[in-house]
Amino acid sequence: MSRRRSAVKRKIKPDPKFNEILVTQLTILIMRQGKKSLAEKIVYNCFDIISKETKEDPLKIFKKALSNVKPSLEVKSRRVGGATYQVPVEVRPERRTALGIRWIIQSAKQRKENEMVNRLAREILDAYKNTGLSIKKKEDTHRMAEANRAFAHYRW
Repeated sequence: MSRRRSAVKRKIKPDPKFNEILVTQLTILIMRQGKKSLAEKIVYNCFDIISKETKEDPLKIFKKALSNVKPSLEVKSRRVGGATYQVPVEVRPERRTALGIRWIIQSAKQRKENEMVNRLAREILDAYKNTGLSIKKKEDTHRMAEANRAFAHYRW
């Protein structure tokens, strides 16, 4: 941990189409090598696919999918007397959102579809239905935290 002052949290501007900060975060995490316009195309086309398939607001579906993926517990390593324990801790709300978006994108990248637009749309729809790799990742994290509940008294 730094002894100097803490880092200042930057404000994220909402995206131009949906006027939503979550969509901007998704775009930023998809972006590679500063190609923001390409990342925006991927996200907006993905939302178009979702709206065509479900006949609902894609933003609502994305928010619901994200809330299904967000973890409430995780484990952190804590060293006590030469032994390392996996201590379950609650996840802060900002980190919870960041992890959820990150897991959706990672799961989308592992899918077999041809284009990233289709992969992302399928993964968001799967997360909306409580299935898919990102939900499995959340359940594994919760299972790990539950298994190490005996070490919860080492929380700091």
